[in-house]
Amino acid sequence: MKLGRNDLCHCGSGKKFKRCCMSSVSKQHAQVFDDAEAMLAMNPNLSLDELNAALQHKVQERNNQPHPDFCGVTPTQMANWLYAPFDELQWVKISTPDSLSASPVMRYLSLILDEAMAQAGSFKATSKDNLPIKLVKQASELLPEFIVAQFEIDISISEFAGSNEDKFNALHYTRVLAEISGIIYRRSGRYHVKKSAQKQYQALGIKALLKPMLEAATSKYNWGYLDGFDFDGNFSDFWLFMLWRIQCHNSVDKLVKEVMTAFPDLLLAFPTDDYFSPEERLSMLIESRFIERFLQFWGFVTIDPRRYINAEPVARVAQVQPLLKQTFQFTINA
Repeated sequence: MKLGRNDLCHCGSGKKFKRCCMSSVSKQHAQVFDDAEAMLAMNPNLSLDELNAALQHKVQERNNQPHPDFCGVTPTQMANWLYAPFDELQWVKISTPDSLSASPVMRYLSLILDEAMAQAGSFKATSKDNLPIKLVKQASELLPEFIVAQFEIDISISEFAGSNEDKFNALHYTRVLAEISGIIYRRSGRYHVKKSAQKQYQALGIKALLKPMLEAATSKYNWGYLDGFDFDGNFSDFWLFMLWRIQCHNSVDKLVKEVMTAFPDLLLAFPTDDYFSPEERLSMLIESRFIERFLQFWGFVTIDPRRYINAEPVARVAQVQPLLKQTFQFTINA
């Protein structure tokens, strides 16, 4: 008995086997079916219902065993991390830190909300539907307060400052998330703060909006929006696994290897390239989309953009910031 690529995966995710977390552990499933054949050989009088029950028990048993391809996470745990809604994620506690001052995204959101609240809940957008220059300038002036400023040399190409929103990726990202999460909306050439968000902000401050913004970033935002990588895959599906791993060891190179081991089908999504291998393209994608334009935008890590110093390659190490561990506490025993 073999599970077809287009059959539903037995882990219960509802996904096809070829698209599920179980794709990297097909040998494990093959062993389950071998066990079922052995049961039939030893108990030829087993009914179909009895055989299915035994098979289901075997599958559940194996799905709850730590798997080395997943760095010790069980297939059941991985399925939750890949497919569960944000508020149903298990084996991780997502908390709101006492202070969010180290987070560029949340500081920029505060500026947007303050500007709107000072004008009865809304402010005028530019002719291109961007944030006003006044607000962009205020956001740019915050750069020295962020730890990422230690790496900023040329302010004209900074991700954390710019002359307008189009040239200020971290601020543009924040505005997009605020819209996706329903905190703000654009109507008649103005940006409005939703009434419920105004009440939350007035009562609890910016901390009230951390989780809605995180949910938008991880569940609704297109991670390829700010880059030109040709990649056909739901890269953001793996964000929690990658977050857990980078928090464990800080190494981007090690993270790339772990992702390739856990999700080998990812490499198949890259088009043929004469210059870079699928492995190299995956590494660039992880550093750009996950490290730089997710974790670093949020203030969770910093990474030195220099790849060479005195002609020597620089190890790709993400320096985990206190805000990351204050926000995400994993309970995985691996």
